[in-house]
Amino acid sequence: MIEVSHLTRVFRTYKKRPGFMGGVTGLFHREYEETSAAKDISFSIAEGEFVGFLGPNGAGKTTTLKMLSGLIFPTSGTARVAGFDPTKRENAYRRIFALVLGQKNQLWWDLPAIESFNLFRAIYGLPHDQFKETLDELVTLLDVGKKLSVMVRELSLGERMKMELIAALLHRPRVLFLDEPTIGLDVVSQKAVRQFLRDYNRRNRVTILLTSHYMADIKELCERVVVIHKGSKIYDGALDRLESAGGARQKIITFLPTTGGGASGAFPDTWQSRYGTTVRAEDGKFTLKVPSENVVAVSQEILSTGPVADITIEDVPLEDVIAELFSAQ
Repeated sequence: MIEVSHLTRVFRTYKKRPGFMGGVTGLFHREYEETSAAKDISFSIAEGEFVGFLGPNGAGKTTTLKMLSGLIFPTSGTARVAGFDPTKRENAYRRIFALVLGQKNQLWWDLPAIESFNLFRAIYGLPHDQFKETLDELVTLLDVGKKLSVMVRELSLGERMKMELIAALLHRPRVLFLDEPTIGLDVVSQKAVRQFLRDYNRRNRVTILLTSHYMADIKELCERVVVIHKGSKIYDGALDRLESAGGARQKIITFLPTTGGGASGAFPDTWQSRYGTTVRAEDGKFTLKVPSENVVAVSQEILSTGPVADITIEDVPLEDVIAELFSAQ
């Protein structure tokens, strides 16, 4: 469904010298600086896949989505989406994809959402019966039926994002580009949006490319991720293998001695495991990060040292794995 080959985008910006004389000098001799927002990116996505697109701020994620949407042109390389070349901006292509930007609105601020939806129906030339069927389905899934006649500016952030998703899906696109759709939403709204996207993807086999800084979005929705850093792709594969790409598989062990508020007796403040550096927090809990193969040995060491009120074994947070992957580049 999506084929990206050696996609590159270089932005050329004017570099102004400070002060009045710098401005005058710039009239006759201009200095430019080139920044590569995307460098030689290649990947392919099959129909119906839900792929996470990860990277720090400025990595080139939004730039790539805009190139795939035809909003900006690549400096070099090619992209094909459902057989279309996005740079040609054909109407037939515009009818089969949608782009949702979490920090930009496509709905009219001073009109009820239903008015914007009717306008989109006219723009896309949707038959009235199809429009009503799709709208009713989306409104039911997102539970916003009572908010359709409320002006967009009076909706909460979560309600506005739900309306943005409805607007993007009214024409039943085959490809959906999502750029941080849950940014700024509360936990309840994030969960509702994630549930909707998961169900919609499974029900309609829509190909979705999602960027997000909330790792909960990626974990719950994506089995595959593409990671870019400084404009270049550094990982493309299964989410459950990403940890290995960032280094050896590790676990985090946290335990609290039975003494509760403080560590004493069998577990003095300076207690260290033989298998890794141990850190004691102010609440008396000890934490250490160890390779997965040492988890059993470390657990036995802890339990044989002294009584423990609580012990947990967790995976290293995905955020830490990705940060480690970035720092290694």
